[in-house]
Amino acid sequence: MSAVGATARAAGGRATLRRAANRHGWTVGVYVLLAALVAYWTTVPARFGSFDVQTLAIDALPLAFVAIGQAIVVLSGGIDLSVGSLISLMNVLSARFMVSMSTREAILFALLLVLASIAAGAVTGGLIVLTRVPDIIATLAMLFVWAGVALVVLEVPGGGAPLGYVKLGSGYTLSPWLPTGLVILVATVALVWLPLRWRRPGLALYAIGSNRPRAHLSGVPVSLARVGAYALGGGFAGLAGLTLTATSGVGDPLSGQYYTLNSVAAVVLGGVSLLGGVGGVAGPIAAAFILTLVKTLMILQGVDQNYAQVFQGTLIILVVMVGGLALRQKGKSGT
Repeated sequence: MSAVGATARAAGGRATLRRAANRHGWTVGVYVLLAALVAYWTTVPARFGSFDVQTLAIDALPLAFVAIGQAIVVLSGGIDLSVGSLISLMNVLSARFMVSMSTREAILFALLLVLASIAAGAVTGGLIVLTRVPDIIATLAMLFVWAGVALVVLEVPGGGAPLGYVKLGSGYTLSPWLPTGLVILVATVALVWLPLRWRRPGLALYAIGSNRPRAHLSGVPVSLARVGAYALGGGFAGLAGLTLTATSGVGDPLSGQYYTLNSVAAVVLGGVSLLGGVGGVAGPIAAAFILTLVKTLMILQGVDQNYAQVFQGTLIILVVMVGGLALRQKGKSGT
């Protein structure tokens, strides 16, 4: 009997390991790739130091924030092409009005802008639910709306922010090797996403992303969950815009145009299925740093930074091909 029990436990352990590998293997691989790139990166500059770490954080944090928001939307079965313009809008709003504020006032104003960006995301989600227009079309329309509003707020780069607020994006905590912005990123994920992930709101996002009709039949409030996904995506896009203000100290109505497609790239590289329902936010965060670090390494090696876009596109194509082949192989094995 004991031998039979031991065999059953061993089989159960192997099954658990297989499930863990299927669920988290891609994310682990992304972090291994990031670690390898970081290890190589430390050998490139003549004197690698904390300044290099802070520079990478400044460049990658806005993309990391918006990648989290895009991942949440994609997990629900949607996609948001308006995030770049929403980033620009929050960037110019904060830079225009923070320039004459104290640090405390600027932080309170930033919190209000986060709430405004959540409302903006909810408006986008509500528009999609009410009109039943495909997500890609509705969000593309909202891209032009937020871009126009951003140009009304600030036609040319300008504005500013108090020094204390700027230090939130470009300063460090406890050690020069620990950028404050990175601490804020981790704290935001821990306080916002993790409490939702394994509770009803997070499970609803995965349910509607995996199979929307079945989720509806199971009693999941599909429309509310979709609006909630876009609201969360808008909130993280707003944080990306506020991070741009903190890291650059100015506002630019075109500052977010780089982030729309790159957020999708980070989501794909991070292991989130564009079909919805598969993935998480940990992978896209690492992917945001990978995409930023690749560009940094190419610049340090004297390569034209425009080639970084070519490399990123090639990398995304390879990732999508590998993911598609994996899904096809999984489907064959399941039949």
